[in-house]
Amino acid sequence: MNSTETKETRLHNFLDLNATKRLKELAENPVDLTLPETITQERIQSYVSEACGYKFLYATERIDSLTLDTLRDLASESKAIEKMHQQQSGEVVSYIIGHECDNRAVLHTANRDFFGNPRTEATAQEAAKLSKNEIEKLKRFIESIEKSEQFTTMIVIGIGGSNLGPQAHYLALEKNKPKTKHVFFVDNVDPDTACKVVAEVDLKKTLVLSISKSGTTLETVSNDNFIRQQYISAGLQPRDHFISVTTPGTPMDDSHLYFETFYIWDWVGGRFSTSSMGGGVLLSFAYGVDAYMEFLRGANAMDKVALENDLSTNLPLLGALIGIWNRNFLNYPALAVIPYSDALKRYAAHIQQVDMESNGKCIDRFGKSVHFETGPMVWGEPGTSAQHSFYQLIHQGTNHIALEIIGLKEGQYSQDILWDHTYGQEKLNAFMFAQMLSLAQGQKSDNPNKLFPGNRPSHLLLTEKVTPFSLGALLAYYEHKIAFQGYIWNINSFDQEGVQLGKDVANKILQNVKNIHSGFDCNTQLFPLGDAFWKHL
Repeated sequence: MNSTETKETRLHNFLDLNATKRLKELAENPVDLTLPETITQERIQSYVSEACGYKFLYATERIDSLTLDTLRDLASESKAIEKMHQQQSGEVVSYIIGHECDNRAVLHTANRDFFGNPRTEATAQEAAKLSKNEIEKLKRFIESIEKSEQFTTMIVIGIGGSNLGPQAHYLALEKNKPKTKHVFFVDNVDPDTACKVVAEVDLKKTLVLSISKSGTTLETVSNDNFIRQQYISAGLQPRDHFISVTTPGTPMDDSHLYFETFYIWDWVGGRFSTSSMGGGVLLSFAYGVDAYMEFLRGANAMDKVALENDLSTNLPLLGALIGIWNRNFLNYPALAVIPYSDALKRYAAHIQQVDMESNGKCIDRFGKSVHFETGPMVWGEPGTSAQHSFYQLIHQGTNHIALEIIGLKEGQYSQDILWDHTYGQEKLNAFMFAQMLSLAQGQKSDNPNKLFPGNRPSHLLLTEKVTPFSLGALLAYYEHKIAFQGYIWNINSFDQEGVQLGKDVANKILQNVKNIHSGFDCNTQLFPLGDAFWKHL
């Protein structure tokens, strides 16, 4: 921040931007994708941007060159790229003017900021140094357990960002896992989850990784203690099997309980922690540190792309602008994330959190209520299964739902068969392209049941195959796309107060339950409404 700038002078009202006003006018007569002359071979070849091994194809969006130029003006007027530079340099970007909030830097990019040109800003340099130290510690740890040959299995305990991202990326690379390694996940506080996992493993050969930034997450601490008790019952010393990922100084940073602890810091938000030790320990255990480093390399490559001004390469900004066009100007309420890849079967669940927990906000950075739509409802499943599930609603339902499709030129395995003159991967990609065109162009029919209105927008992120590098780049694409949207809307994408309220009320109810177990009179209950519900159990 230069000497003449304040946080207030950086901010704006989204509805007051000149570009916003022009986009409203353009949205009154958007591109009609159902017209035969709209989607041409030339359009498909022209509406492409490319970076980090990904092609971004958006000919099937309701956009023309004038709309695109005006969206570019929107990014410029809101200083979106400037703010991304400030974020990656370690300036405080999580704040609400005049109100209590996180008030911190957001530096998950520092987890991978040591490939090539190091950042010159002292805050980011120091953060990258801390991250690199943890990687060196991780390398030594993985080498020692590989030498001991004791541990073949890992149970990962974590919830939210400590589970969704790490699990999605672990599953995406599962083809690379040695047959001798096994990984299980315990997230839900439902005791059945932990019981099922414990019944499937040999505790003697199992590492338990507990992940909690605060070290106090109720679900994680509860499951940690549950599984710890199973070790005690089996005559094993839990401390010899338990490791943790947490912030320095938390209750989980305890060498009496965990024989190794890896650190994350306050500047890494939970849903942005997959590239930190929150995902790194798991990925390195399963696939080796080299795979984890290649994952970081891919993320770092996309981090640098997010700082560029050119929409022909800045895929996160392009994705953010198209999303804002669909959400705010065409009034589409939802985004379906559809990977045409079994490897990415849990990816939509991860993006749900990153997007909805970040941009599900109804106040701006001034603390004022917004009078426009912010984050969309995000959901999805892999294609082609999704085509036999909810695509009916997308094609002919009353709500328009935008699609973000992830496609691969090749599968992860080399095995495929030629059947009916085409290979399986070719069939998969034929369905993918067919859906994009069908949703956009629709179908005319005298039979109203067979009438498809069209003008249902989609775009495609296309890459060669799922690798650690491409997966890291994809992760960073979504992280930056969502941050760009927050900057343009002038909301804080980096806190999550909506998570906290439910926790607070649950703790009040549990205090009542503790009183019951302690033999206190029911009339002394501290939270009568919770007690009223509890009586139905």
